[in-house]
Amino acid sequence: MNDTHGMTRRDFLKASAVASAALATAAPHVFAGGSDMLRVGVIGCGGRGTSAAVNCLESSEGVEIVALCDLFEDRVLRSWKRLRNHTKVGGGVKVEKRRVFWGFDAYEKVLESGVDMVIMATPPHFRPCHFKAAVEAGKHVFMEKPVAVDPPGVRSVMESADLAGKKSLGVVSGTQRRHQAHYMEIMKRIHGGALGEITGASCYWNSGALWEKRAADNFMKWRMGKYSDMEYQCRNWLFFTWLSGDHLVEQHMHNLDVINWALGAHPERALGMGGRQARTEPQYGNIWDHFAVEYVYPSGRRVHSMCRQTPGASVRIAEQIVGTLGRADTSRSHARISGKNAWEHEEESTNPYIQEHTDLIRSIREGKPLNEGRQVAESTMTAILGRMSAYTGREVSWKWAMKSSKLDTILETYEFGDLMVDPVAVPGKTKLV
Repeated sequence: MNDTHGMTRRDFLKASAVASAALATAAPHVFAGGSDMLRVGVIGCGGRGTSAAVNCLESSEGVEIVALCDLFEDRVLRSWKRLRNHTKVGGGVKVEKRRVFWGFDAYEKVLESGVDMVIMATPPHFRPCHFKAAVEAGKHVFMEKPVAVDPPGVRSVMESADLAGKKSLGVVSGTQRRHQAHYMEIMKRIHGGALGEITGASCYWNSGALWEKRAADNFMKWRMGKYSDMEYQCRNWLFFTWLSGDHLVEQHMHNLDVINWALGAHPERALGMGGRQARTEPQYGNIWDHFAVEYVYPSGRRVHSMCRQTPGASVRIAEQIVGTLGRADTSRSHARISGKNAWEHEEESTNPYIQEHTDLIRSIREGKPLNEGRQVAESTMTAILGRMSAYTGREVSWKWAMKSSKLDTILETYEFGDLMVDPVAVPGKTKLV
């Protein structure tokens, strides 16, 4: 195990000090050391990363978790214990003490530890760097969404995804609806013309608040001097835009991904609004609590996007796609088409959090690896575009944001110490860069 080390901006941009490894897919079923056992490392051992490791072990035979890392020692040790003691999959956890790492550079040690595949579940800010390093090292990747928080990060992920394709590496993202039976079935029908010509759509992630107790606890420890600014923000990452992208990007991106999937395109421009009204306390960092965005897709099709995290308010997490022949309604548990080609999904779907790993691992073993890198990058950028517009009050085009925006959240140094919090965005005052 190791102590926490800092990193410079140059190190972060370079992304990898690891030499490229031989490709795991050179021969199907053969992985590290000529074995047919798929050896997996986990980069980011919070709740999602630990759960993703369990899902991965549940998904297929011949899989082992062999390395773990996190920014924080307490978090990776807690995850290690939880995984070893898991009643269903603990036997698949083959992590030795020497393969448990923490610190800003811990991901490099996982990549050097003889793994064939990595699960990435750190705060989204770090994803482009970690993904680039993994692809350069010849590793298959399961990475949680979103995959960036700014346009340079999106561009980096797209470049790494293209390199992964050239190297025949598998890449699947945590957009699990793409692996969920009722979503897959309704998309076949939509793309087959069941709705006629698609004229517009709406999508929603309206929910209660998240991490309320954790936010308060972390805030008190920071105020008492137990955490530095950097450690406080990284432990409380959900509430800082540079780390999470705000909840429009971190959470609502799921619904926007469904819209991009249905329309077969990304938006051309966005005009958004929102604010911070229900969660105004300082422990909630600098993110907003509600957004509404109008996206304009090719052929002038308009999509209304709405998301909020408000305690005590009504919940709606769903999508609706409208066409000349009918309407499709989807949610995490159901799908139906009304109109001329009425249809309703009645079969129970497999667990999509497990299925996405099953699909990735099967594709690797068959020598035909999936690569979802570009599609998740586009869906991430769709959400970022809406946030940029809402924060500034300006209409923003996809072309300008991807090619001309100077927005860049990479820090000069990555180490525990002082780190000023950016002010909460104010439309009309916050500059579009």
